[in-house]
Amino acid sequence: MDSNGSASLSHVPRSENLEPLPGDLVAAHLPPGPAWVGLVADVWAAGAALLPLDVRSPAPEARALVERAGPTILVDGDGSRRLAPPTQDRELALALPTSGTSGEPKLVELTRDAVRAAVEGSAETLGSRPDDPWLSCLTPAHVGGLLVLLRAALLGAPVIAHPGFDPEAVGREHTARFVSLVPTMLGRLVRTGVDLSRFRAILVGGAELPPGLRAIAERAGGRVVETYGLTESGGGVVYEGRPFRGTRVSLDPTTSEILLQGPTLMRGYRGSADRPFTPDGRLRTGDVGWIDDDGRLRVQGRLDDLIVTGGEKVWPEEVERALRGSPKVAEVAVVGLPDDEWGRRVTAFVVPVRPTDPPSLEELRDEVARSLARFKAPREVVLVDRLPRTTSGKVRRSRLATGGEPRPPE
Repeated sequence: MDSNGSASLSHVPRSENLEPLPGDLVAAHLPPGPAWVGLVADVWAAGAALLPLDVRSPAPEARALVERAGPTILVDGDGSRRLAPPTQDRELALALPTSGTSGEPKLVELTRDAVRAAVEGSAETLGSRPDDPWLSCLTPAHVGGLLVLLRAALLGAPVIAHPGFDPEAVGREHTARFVSLVPTMLGRLVRTGVDLSRFRAILVGGAELPPGLRAIAERAGGRVVETYGLTESGGGVVYEGRPFRGTRVSLDPTTSEILLQGPTLMRGYRGSADRPFTPDGRLRTGDVGWIDDDGRLRVQGRLDDLIVTGGEKVWPEEVERALRGSPKVAEVAVVGLPDDEWGRRVTAFVVPVRPTDPPSLEELRDEVARSLARFKAPREVVLVDRLPRTTSGKVRRSRLATGGEPRPPE
């Protein structure tokens, strides 16, 4: 990690055979790949905890996480280093940074019981067996990728770890029966023509799954399972709108915020007194949704993303879904910008399919009006060549809303 992160720790002696002990917090700064399978299994078996560091993160961010978390062991490409003696905390299993779309990421603490409940709940819901192979191509620095690796440690499931996501490499993989992806990855598999029928289930989470993409993937033979959850909930704990056994979903009667309760929830944020729980222990997710007639949870959007324009409520996600119907739109993000007349102005940041032939404002307003009330249509369009995203692929709406938009297309 010296070249990418913690140069200040370079004086600590390295050891090739440093074994974690109960109470250790092991910070791992390694690229994705097969080494993670053994590392996760070893840390779990030792009764230690794991702090995964994203190798894609800037060096200052990695250093800041190490300083805040206080790991006792650091593992990187140069070996292992003991930084401090083990603690008395034998319950902690994972310290995971949140995606940090609107500020500094927090460190979520998940106990061993919570992790076990999340892994076993997923297996039960999917009907997967311990000998079913999983494909790992998500970064282990986020909960979705780490939970795939933990299936090997807890269930003994074979895990095939790729060094990254390559649709052609996935296409050559014929033994895995389950895989966990984000929507962008699923889209790339579809465009590459990968045979999706080889998977018994394709878990998709981390961002909204466009209905059109789902339909295309299913026509290609894929059994798509849309998941919902947060790092704070121990990852996805609601599959296809239905919670794991033991997990309970409810809605705040005033705001319709989604509340979760169950054995997979975090115990808190490391080094923070912030407690996003109701008095009776339900996790406030920050998401808004509803329960449909079949009893399935439907997610509408982030509570703090809601745009109030001219006294009307507009959810960015619904406008984005409508705008994706335009053949001229490659990517889009919708935010509310300050407006003297409307309070907030619905604004669409659009990556055009062809920069030489971008969509006009009126074209996009008409596209939205096909399926939504016209007051929800954007009143401004900003053409850009990319959208700001986190390392997990989520759009940083806060950056767009505060003027930190990316450069326009040339």
